[in-house]
Amino acid sequence: MANPRRVKMVAKQIRRELSDMLLTDKVLQYAFLTEAALGADRYLSSLTTIADVEVSADLQVVKVYVSVFGDERGKEVAMAGLKSKAKYVRSMLGKRMKLRLTPEIRFIEDESLERGSRNRDENDKIAPEGQSEDLQDSSDRSNDEREGDDPDDEGIIYVK
Repeated sequence: MANPRRVKMVAKQIRRELSDMLLTDKVLQYAFLTEAALGADRYLSSLTTIADVEVSADLQVVKVYVSVFGDERGKEVAMAGLKSKAKYVRSMLGKRMKLRLTPEIRFIEDESLERGSRNRDENDKIAPEGQSEDLQDSSDRSNDEREGDDPDDEGIIYVK
């Protein structure tokens, strides 16, 4: 059992290293962006981010939560590519970090951001129309009040 503080520090360092690898390592980029291997713009085809990293208490297993923004096919390709390169990622982490044993890497798709946006959209649909009209009227009133203020008339006294 490792010290909980050490577990947090190792998780933070692994997250940093994996983020750097996603940006700079060509082998890993071609694994989750098949369009990049064909010459397409790798920055616009899809977006892959590391949402969270959990390290087990014995520092043997690392769960990497990955968010992929894009269409369903892009998500499937990115996750399959990352999972296929898990051993490569483990070996690269072993070279980059000073650990006695390099932990096993498990990539898990993180859908929390998508769920959050879906919940927000559903809440917007559920909101009663009366409340949304009241909010809209109050925002219109505040905009009208702002438009009536003259920016030159701010209580400034000019002396000649």
